[in-house]
Order: sequence, then structure tokens, then C-alpha cells
Amino acid sequence: MNETTPAKSAGVPETFLAALGLAGGFMAFVAWDQSHWWRVKEDYSFGWLVPLFVAYVVHDRWPQILLRLREAAESPPSPKWARWTLNTLASLGLLGGALFFLLGAFYRAGAGTSQPGTFALTTGMVAIVLPLIFFNVPASAEPMAGRPYSGFKMGDLFADSRFRVAAVFIFPALVWVISAPLVSAVESQVSLFLLRKVVTVVAFVFDLLGFPLEQQGNVLLLPKGSVGVADACSGIRSLTACLFAGSFLGATFFTELWKKVTLVGASMIFAFIMNLGRSLFLTGWAYAYGPDAINGTVHDAAGYAVLGLTCAGLLALVPLLNMKLEKFETELTPKPADLAGSG
Repeated sequence: MNETTPAKSAGVPETFLAALGLAGGFMAFVAWDQSHWWRVKEDYSFGWLVPLFVAYVVHDRWPQILLRLREAAESPPSPKWARWTLNTLASLGLLGGALFFLLGAFYRAGAGTSQPGTFALTTGMVAIVLPLIFFNVPASAEPMAGRPYSGFKMGDLFADSRFRVAAVFIFPALVWVISAPLVSAVESQVSLFLLRKVVTVVAFVFDLLGFPLEQQGNVLLLPKGSVGVADACSGIRSLTACLFAGSFLGATFFTELWKKVTLVGASMIFAFIMNLGRSLFLTGWAYAYGPDAINGTVHDAAGYAVLGLTCAGLLALVPLLNMKLEKFETELTPKPADLAGSG
């Protein structure tokens, strides 16, 4: 067993365990609220996996959490300005989260299940959970008197021991925003934007290849009939599902922030490109065999293929992002002869 990795939760402060329990309670309430949308909206059916994946990520990261808790108790504290800044941001987040959560609770109590209410509950929960964990990380000892002033460095914020512990819980908290339905106005605008881009690109590609068709809004007029590009073909379903997949893979396989952000960004790009390929395929199939030929099995199979290929692409990116440039590192490492010559 690695000596630097704690294996048990012995010695974890009771206040921190209580904060985790309270955070789990908030997440359980949000899961119960969101489960309505997971049942009635196919775009968010992946939400049933969210509680399981959150539990897995926390379990997988538990040794790392214990290690960072021990470092927080033993390492010297951050500069005073960094602690003040983080405390202020966390306090504002906690206050705003409580207000949003109460707003969502009152909205749900009065109007029942609704997208604005679910969105307020979810964002409020996120803004409560992260500061709650941050404030309950055991504080390190006070700095020694006369400690030299090191100046303002942004790195001091990210190096703060309490921030490092709370950062482990970013995926378990923020993933609930992905599984919550967007507010209707926002969702409609995103879907409409994606839909227009898909139809425009499909019409341009077919015109470029020499296959005549006419675009009338979201309808493509083909030689054998017309094909209406429905809202479901905008790609918002695959976008939300791929965002969840990218976030989960990033939280599971990476510790560096830039790798996680890269994978999440790649998931959005893959989702758009794959959905565009799906629309081109279905339009080509309808062009050759008629609009009725894309109904049923062909349409559904193309949709599942988009998700499958996108997940496969994300899985292929994981080893690429983890690849170490051994040759480059060897060239940067000074040789003994070079060190002797430089002396």
C-alpha cells in the first residue's frame, strides 16, 4: 500500500463528515426533484445514472480526499489575502445558494414540478455544497509571526488546502446542472440555434456535392419529397448526454484541470459533429429512398450511433491526454556531461 495514500477514514473530522452527509441530503432532494424530468423527457433520461456516477467518483477519489485533508491540517496556511478572498467568495456563494434553493423550494411548493423550480433548486444546491465542504476542511495552524510577505500571486488561491479539497467535489456538484432541464426559454434558444446550423450545413453540403435540394426554414425539399428537420434533430439531446459523459470521464481519469476542461470541450465538439453527420446520413438516405425510408429503425439507429461514436471518441482521447512525451522530457533533462561542462 502506498504510504502517502490513506486507506481509511479514521481521523477525518466529524464536522467534515457531517458536511458530506448534509451535502448528500441536498443532492438526494435534487435527485428526487429531477427524477420527474428524467421520466418525461428523453433528452434527460441519462439522469438516472447521475447519482450512481456521483457516488462512484466520490468513492474513487476518497483516498485523494483523505490525503488532501491531512495536508490541510499539516501544511502552513495560505497568505492572509488569499484566505480572505476565498472566505468571501465562499460566503457569498453559500448565501446566494441558500436564497436560490429556498426560491426553488417555494416555487415547487406553489406550482409543483417546473423547469424554473428545478433549475433554482439545482443551482442553489451547487452553490451550497461546495462552500459547505470548503468551510469544514480542517484549518491549518496560524502562520508564524514575522513570516515574510510573498506578494499577490493567483497561484496562492488554487494552492489553498481548503480549496484543493473542495475542488475534488466539483464534478459531483456541477454534474447535477447538466442533468437538470434548462429553463424553457434558454433551452428553446439553444435548440433553435443548433437546428438552424444543422439545416444550413446540410443544405450547403448537398449543394456543394451537386445534389439539388431546396431549403425552406427547417424543411428540405428533396426530389422524392420533403424532409422536416424536427427540434429533436437539433442535437441538444446528444449535447447534454455527451457533456455528462465528458464530465464523468474527466473527473474519473484526470486530476489536472486543463485536461478535464479539454475533455468537456471535446465532448461538445464531438456531439455537434456527430449529430451533423447523422443529419447528413439521414438526408442522403431520404434523397435516395424517399422521406418515409428514414422513419423507425434507420432514424433510431443513427441516433444511437451518434452517442456511441461520441463516447468512443472521448474514450480514445483519454490515453492521448494522459500520454507522456518521454522523448521530449528526455531532451529537456540535462545530461551529466552537460552539467559538468556548465560547472
